[in-house]
Order: sequence, then C-alpha cells, then structure tokens
Amino acid sequence: MATALIIGASRGIGLELVKQYRADGWRVIATARKQEDCDALLALGAEPHKLDVNNVEAVAGIGWKLDGEELDVAILNAGVYGPRHDGFPMETDFNAVMHTNVLAAMRLLPVLAPMVAASRGDGKLAVLSSRMGSLSERSSPAGSLYRASKAALNSVLIDTALVHGKQGVTCVAFHPGWVRTDMGGDSADLSVEESAAGIRNTLATLPASDQATYRNYDGTTIGW
Repeated sequence: MATALIIGASRGIGLELVKQYRADGWRVIATARKQEDCDALLALGAEPHKLDVNNVEAVAGIGWKLDGEELDVAILNAGVYGPRHDGFPMETDFNAVMHTNVLAAMRLLPVLAPMVAASRGDGKLAVLSSRMGSLSERSSPAGSLYRASKAALNSVLIDTALVHGKQGVTCVAFHPGWVRTDMGGDSADLSVEESAAGIRNTLATLPASDQATYRNYDGTTIGW
C-alpha cells in the first residue's frame, strides 16, 4: 500500500489531500497542531500526529516517531501569509512568517527526505510554495514578506534536492493556484478539491529527477 505524509492537514488543501489520498486507498500519515484536528483526521482513516512545526522538540519528535517509514509522497503544507499590508515589517510578523514557512522546512525536509528515499527510489517530496516566490516571473512587490519567505522556501528545497536527489528523491515546489481557503478568500479561482487533485496528478505523473522542479498545481512549469 502506498503511503503519503501530509504535514499541516487540519484544514484547506492539506485536509483535502488527506481525503483524496484516503479515497484512493492510500495509507495516510497526517499532522495537525490541535488534538481536535488530529481526532478529525483519525475519523478519516488517517494516522494523525500532533505537531507544531515551530516547536523544535516536536519536529525532532516526529522524526523519531516516523523513523523507519517508507514514504511514497511527503508534502509540507504548513504555512502562513502574514500581514496583508506592505511596508515596514514588524519583527513579530517577520518571525512568524519566516519561522513557519522557512525555518520549519529547514528542519523538516532533512528529516523527511530519507524516508522518501527509502520508498522505491522514485518518491516525491513536495512543499506548498507559491508563484509569488518566483524571482524570474515576478511583476508585483505586493505581499513582500510572504514572497520573501516562499523564495527562501524554494531555496531550501533546491538544496534538499542537491543532497537527496541522487538518492531517488524528486523534490517539487508547488504553486497550488489561487484557492478558496482562509488564505485565498472566497473570490479565489479554485476549490480545494481542484487544487489538491491537480497536485496529486502532477506528483503521480512527474518524472523522477535529481533536481528540484517548480510547478503549478496543474503541472505547468514555473521559473525559479
């Protein structure tokens, strides 16, 4: 049975990924910060673990709990947008965004990559990035803190591929689309079902590569 790990599965795209993988008969390991969300994941048939990605002891603990797992797919979905205004950033906002979107990835990806490598040599390790993190396709400065965090996340993923790509880990940074979630708002283009289905299909059909790739949810390439 194929196994997927979803980090940050309490709501939105992460929760929908759990639902869709379970519906297809996958074994799903999923994390959430709150016990009630873990209980909801258990009711879906997932194997829940309580995890705050900003807690270094909890991150180390999840590595210990999952030691020996063989993951066909691992998706780091946890992330925050931060302040909706631009301009002079407050230190608290900067820390919240950078710690959640970047520091957590720097701690988690080296823990998860060997588990993906242990699958069958063609495992997929993905992060939920954003087109806003692209340097080559950028045309607006809006959301500068969020943009900076996603550009940094992409850098962390590229480094992860340099270390683990030759071990059979295909690393993917995803733009999930503009999705109707708490972050995207009610007027966004896509439902969570459409975004999650696109991400899953792209992961399933993406050729193995020892270099990181940057993709839209529908599989089209985005420039770093």
